[in-house]
Amino acid sequence: MYGSSLADAPAIREPVHSPVAHLVRGGVIEGIHYGSVVVLGADGQVEFQVGDIEAAFYPRSALKPVQAVAMLRAGLPLDGELLSLAAASHSGEERHLAGSRRILELAGLAEDDLLNVPDLPFDPVVRDGWIREGRLPSRLAQNCSGKHAAMLYTCKLNGWPLDSYLDPGHPLQQAIAEIVEDLTGQRIAQVTVDGCGAPLFSISLHGLARAAARITTAAPETPEALVADAMREYAEMASGSGRDVAALMRAVPGLFSKDGFEGVQVAALPDGRAVAVKIADGANRARVPVTAAALARAGVDPAVLTEFAGEALLGGGREVGRVRPVRALDPVTRR
Repeated sequence: MYGSSLADAPAIREPVHSPVAHLVRGGVIEGIHYGSVVVLGADGQVEFQVGDIEAAFYPRSALKPVQAVAMLRAGLPLDGELLSLAAASHSGEERHLAGSRRILELAGLAEDDLLNVPDLPFDPVVRDGWIREGRLPSRLAQNCSGKHAAMLYTCKLNGWPLDSYLDPGHPLQQAIAEIVEDLTGQRIAQVTVDGCGAPLFSISLHGLARAAARITTAAPETPEALVADAMREYAEMASGSGRDVAALMRAVPGLFSKDGFEGVQVAALPDGRAVAVKIADGANRARVPVTAAALARAGVDPAVLTEFAGEALLGGGREVGRVRPVRALDPVTRR
């Protein structure tokens, strides 16, 4: 633990974001996405930054791997696919629902014990299938059900109350907050409620990158290493079929990565090189190419990142432009 060596909480202020991606249509910049990016070297030092990497922000689901580490430290005995699911923002595929049910069964619990918000599957194709079949929103289908099932299992093992596990004052959430501060190296600035109902901790983008680096450089068989290994090996359980974050981990050897709502992504390599991205307007179309450019800045071969370089802009059904990272961020493209 960092203990008294923890840095102060990041300042709660309006972030000073900078341009990170352009919508280039027909050779003209049609639009601009603002955001912030940090790239850490293997020594943990900031090698590149754009925007405001020290302001308090909410990492949303990009913090789930840290929450999973905290649960392992508290005795959660999951590994492999189920551990990856515990850190997931899943698509609501049948394997995700079956995995969440299995975690609950291991705890001797049922879907009714979950306190996350009922929802339809996150994946649009899976969601459309549910609607055609007349299926209703459920807690298992909601994209955080793996995390919530793991939270309940952790509580059951420790004899902690089950009906209040989402209260920020609950022993589970206090244990998670402690590990958030441990891995980020800074105190939490603010606590609120995430979309699923769980407590959400505000840190800095720099702190998020530090946490990812600590997870990927941890000694084998530690909770951090177990989470990273599970998410890399079972990337589709941590997200879903066709999801960009799973494809990115498949494309870059040894990469650990997690996305979050509102344009957040964090990624780290086994040697501790790490990147963290926040898109100010929450746009995924900017998150993906900006993350790829940041990874290229960190030394990843741009050739393996080609499919993440930015989605096409269409005109009359044909490509007339692309979403591209700004030149200051992109170490390859010169426009």
